Amino acid sequence: MAAGPDPRSSASTIQSLVGDALRETNELARKEIALFRAEMAGNVRQLVAGLACMVASAVFAVVALLVLIGAFVKWLATIVGSEWLAALIVGGVLLVIAVGLALWARSVLSLSTLAPTRTTRQVRQDAQALSERVSG
Repeated sequence: MAAGPDPRSSASTIQSLVGDALRETNELARKEIALFRAEMAGNVRQLVAGLACMVASAVFAVVALLVLIGAFVKWLATIVGSEWLAALIVGGVLLVIAVGLALWARSVLSLSTLAPTRTTRQVRQDAQALSERVSG
């Protein structure tokens, strides 16, 4: 008489598979957390660089207004024949430059650039791979 499969052997195989799956899931979670931390550190560095650029743009705008208005307004006043019109022209150009720098800095500082996109994508891929492994 042929003996069927040993139920104890089958139970231990299932237990070892479940144990392996739990260990792999734990390892995967640790790696995902490490990836998240690394990506957020990079995003914080980008945020600091954006803030520094915003401060620099403000400093350049103020310095430009103080230094160039005096010299350029006097030169332009000789061309247009009016000191107030020359001051208006110079001030308008410098204001456009300052606004352009501030808008660029704001785009660098947007919250969407801080989102951990690589980590999110990796978690989705890992979840899909785990569900395929469990169901397959």
